Amino acid sequence: MAGMTLEQLKIFLAVAQHLHFTRAAEELYITQPAVSAAIHNLEQEYGVKLFHRIGRHIEIAEAGKLLQVEAQKILDQVSLTERGLRELNNLQRGELKLGSSLTIGNYWLPSKISEFKSRYPGIQINCSLANTEEICLGTATGQFDLGLVEGDVKPALQSTLEYEIVGSDRLQIVVGKKHPWFEWGEIDLSQLTKTPWVMREPGSGTQQRFEEALQNWEINLSELDVILVFNSGEMTKAAIEDGVGAIGISELMVKKEIQLGTLRAIRVIDNRDSNGAMPTVVTERSVSQRSAGYTYAEIVRPFFKLKHRQRFQTALSKVFEQMLISSMSDGSHQHISTSLI
Repeated sequence: MAGMTLEQLKIFLAVAQHLHFTRAAEELYITQPAVSAAIHNLEQEYGVKLFHRIGRHIEIAEAGKLLQVEAQKILDQVSLTERGLRELNNLQRGELKLGSSLTIGNYWLPSKISEFKSRYPGIQINCSLANTEEICLGTATGQFDLGLVEGDVKPALQSTLEYEIVGSDRLQIVVGKKHPWFEWGEIDLSQLTKTPWVMREPGSGTQQRFEEALQNWEINLSELDVILVFNSGEMTKAAIEDGVGAIGISELMVKKEIQLGTLRAIRVIDNRDSNGAMPTVVTERSVSQRSAGYTYAEIVRPFFKLKHRQRFQTALSKVFEQMLISSMSDGSHQHISTSLI
């Protein structure tokens, strides 16, 4: 018995993906007869049907579905092993695959990557950006060596993913010049329901944290007038610069605009009484008229590093992970909280 080869598994997976022999051949830069022969040899060797031929089309059979799952695991492990062997050169060569949520990837992570590249210039770093939900899933399926997110890991993935805080930022409520709050600078909690809102999409870490803040403030999301939903912070920011809506957004994303004066961060006064009730009348008081006994509500959110609990971890990912953890030694972690301050 000759046994299956890695080349046969690669060909099989290409056919399973495209359900087409010619397209699989084009992807692999081999001939269509070579693809057909590889599939035929596998079926002959093990006495199973991997695909059903139906006219000019094919469908994957039960045996094919089993092989598809196991073959992908095998090739993933081979790829990790190859990368591990290449790294046995004092980290002079190799590849690091990172997945990051949008805010972290655009504003916090670049300096970390630059620092790592200055130490290990020969390392190739591939970083994919998506929302928190997608990065969690990609890390769980082995698409990324490490994931970085600002949202929560869904319960279904918590047994698969190990996560640790490596940084933080603050979520701010921000408006443009045309919004009446721009002149006020601060508002009462009860006024949050009295303005249009621009939101991030479900699955966004920013949106998760903002909704948690509303819950802590005893405000239901359905009470807000949501006029627009976007899948990027940049789009939400642009939407309010010349509009009248408000957004909850990372302070990292609006630092420049606030310095330029095109946007303003609004402080929120927690004006509930001891029983959590809001005042029955809210007026447009000036800053000097605010009651000194009230406290400001602040949203501080952590940045999480994710990795698979069981998958092989390359030396590169271990070194990058340690660099992220070491960056916490400046004491900033003392201010991290998933709750409201």
